[in-house]
Amino acid sequence: MWKRISDFVLGERPQARLPERVRLAILDLQANSEVLIGWVQLCLVLFFILLYSIAPKTSAGTDFLPVPWALGAYLAFTTVRLVSAYRGSLPRWFLLVSVVIDMALLMGLIWSFHLQYEQPPAFYLKAPTLLYVFIFIALRALRFDPSYVIAAGLTGAAGWLFLLWYAAFGTNSILDLTTRDYVLYMTSNRVLIGAEIDKILTILLVTGVLAVALARAQRMLVREVTDSTVAQDLSRFVPPEIADRITTADQALQPGDGEVKEASILFSDIEGFSTISEALSPGDLMQLLNEYFAAVSGEIDRHGGVITQFEGDAMLVTFNTARSDPDHAANAVRTAIGIQRIVGARTFGPGYALRTRCGLNTGNLVSGAVGTPERLLFTVHGDEVNVAARLEQLNKDYGTYVLATEQTKNAAGEGFVFLPVGEVTLRGRAAPARVFTINI
Repeated sequence: MWKRISDFVLGERPQARLPERVRLAILDLQANSEVLIGWVQLCLVLFFILLYSIAPKTSAGTDFLPVPWALGAYLAFTTVRLVSAYRGSLPRWFLLVSVVIDMALLMGLIWSFHLQYEQPPAFYLKAPTLLYVFIFIALRALRFDPSYVIAAGLTGAAGWLFLLWYAAFGTNSILDLTTRDYVLYMTSNRVLIGAEIDKILTILLVTGVLAVALARAQRMLVREVTDSTVAQDLSRFVPPEIADRITTADQALQPGDGEVKEASILFSDIEGFSTISEALSPGDLMQLLNEYFAAVSGEIDRHGGVITQFEGDAMLVTFNTARSDPDHAANAVRTAIGIQRIVGARTFGPGYALRTRCGLNTGNLVSGAVGTPERLLFTVHGDEVNVAARLEQLNKDYGTYVLATEQTKNAAGEGFVFLPVGEVTLRGRAAPARVFTINI
């Protein structure tokens, strides 16, 4: 029951043990918040110093002027804390102590007013400076940690309670200072106990509301940072364009959601990869693949392609699917040419020269989600995808490394030298198709 009440009031509790990277991300956010708090406090104290400097002095002519001393002390303390925040050297105990010091300086300043103006202690109970208590409490809300708000609120309430006790009992008889007459309270140095209790209760109520709000926000922050970290990790396994499409969709994607559009497909495969795999240790093979994918993926991204799928050493690259590209056919051709130039200019892994076969096709296909509601794969479907894959394999028969269909040739436009290979009846199709290679 208590868990249900807690979840209702404070929000759903995050997981008990956070991954270290998530915990560090939250700590980094908290550290940035402390820097922000430091700057806000510095601006406030500078504003108060400016205001005090230009405002007419209204004291009773005494030599005792506590305001500049209090502002000077607060300026020095705030500067030290801001510098420490930038250095990341603010332990929790120091922050809690600093909250108490902030409030103690404020309460000490309010207490000194009766000395400055040569009035009974009850005089300071009407000081509007009490409102600064709420500024100090609100400042701690910037850190998204309710404990500091509670510390500020409790310190403020305790400080005002002490000031009330001192004004009512510290120097005179309670019968001489207290009153139940509100008008007399407002027009004299009398103490209305109920009014001061109202101030204390207001401080505690504001503190409680802020603390609950921050506790809810803190749990939400933990969940959001966790989800964001997980999303960033998973985005390394999913093309960024597809991840962005999923996260910005108005409704959650369902199996079968997709769109039909004209696009270009590039299917690539490393020549003789099985033989290379047999000759390498698993570690060297992984190094070779990582270097190869890193090199060719840059070329793919430069021309607007999206690696929709990895299959061992093979890649299915699409143009004008997840990323809009009206010049998709030409960019697919440029990518195939760029891949040939990259693999021809260097070695990979422990000194292996690689050759990559590419098949290109252009046509209407479906891009979207396939699978079950619990597990989805964003990919492309259609016979045009199969044609690109078969052209990649057909390179073996013609001794070529790039083959493209007539649709890709026509859609790519001028600027490329296409050489006819012949008419080929592709597996699964009845009519022959004209196939071209590209002069690189």
